[in-house]
Amino acid sequence: MDQRDRMRAADSDREAVVERLRTALNEGRLELHEFDERVVEAYRAKTYADLDRLLTDLPGVAPVSRSQLAPASAPAMPTPVPAAPPGTVPRWLAALWGTWAAAVGINVVIWLLVSISNAELVYFWPIWVAGPWGAVLVVATIGGLSRGEPQRWADKQARKQERRRRRER
Repeated sequence: MDQRDRMRAADSDREAVVERLRTALNEGRLELHEFDERVVEAYRAKTYADLDRLLTDLPGVAPVSRSQLAPASAPAMPTPVPAAPPGTVPRWLAALWGTWAAAVGINVVIWLLVSISNAELVYFWPIWVAGPWGAVLVVATIGGLSRGEPQRWADKQARKQERRRRRER
């Protein structure tokens, strides 16, 4: 066992392995139950050796134009997440959190109107709308930022805008 095998893996290393496993599933190299088992093991992995063990029977990633049977001279590296153009992340966050903010705002206004009409502050029930939904959005935001979702979102918006322009012509 070399020095690298004993080193502790980071969350980004685990995510890279899970992404490679997802690719293998999409290529038909793993069955769904094998994929599920390996994903669980990837998130439990503590060292690089634990992660490497999950990929030993999978070939490296190759473009479709190349044969998968070509010898792999080096282990496959995870595809880097492309940098989002300036302004993409704030727009993505506004799109992701905008509905939540509107719904929470409406609920707070209703709560405030009820409190005013009763001449006393009533139980702050909008927390039950804001809290759980907000917690889910926090997790989605962190995961989305780590996976490059703002860039994918920006690309999708650009495609929609291009389709709109074509229809208008």
